[in-house]
Amino acid sequence: MKKIIILITFSILAASCSKKDTRSTSSGVDSTKIIDSINAVRTQINDSIRAKNDENRFKDFNGSHKFTHNLISKPGSVEFKKVERDRYEVSGNIKSGKNFVEIKGYMKIISDKHMNFTGEIKQSISQNDNGKVYTRKGTKTFLSKDGGKTWRLQDMVNSSGFVDYIDIHY
Repeated sequence: MKKIIILITFSILAASCSKKDTRSTSSGVDSTKIIDSINAVRTQINDSIRAKNDENRFKDFNGSHKFTHNLISKPGSVEFKKVERDRYEVSGNIKSGKNFVEIKGYMKIISDKHMNFTGEIKQSISQNDNGKVYTRKGTKTFLSKDGGKTWRLQDMVNSSGFVDYIDIHY
């Protein structure tokens, strides 16, 4: 009986170790081509999502705009450079004689009427404290009451206690 079991075991092992069929089961399509085409489609979809996410929800302010102060007769300019959706890097100035206003920071468009500026606005007006430099730092709001043509800084009271009208014109 032992010999029969050993004989059956050897015959099973011999059958399982025999050569297999060496024919390929693939249909002849290169898997790297399939992966490359899938990756190309994924890249195209991701690029379209990225482009959609970069579109502004509000007006596009990219470029140069007129920048004014009520006590400075000549207008200056402020440059908006788009950073991401509705967010811009902002820098500009107004100068006339010894009077000046400088703005540098970031502007986020919040709504059709509100922009939040984060950065620094320096000014020196000879009529206010004999031209002492006054600096506004932090986040400040610009508001438009004329449908987006003019945006006025809402932190209007300067260090002398007088009102400044600092405007950005679209």
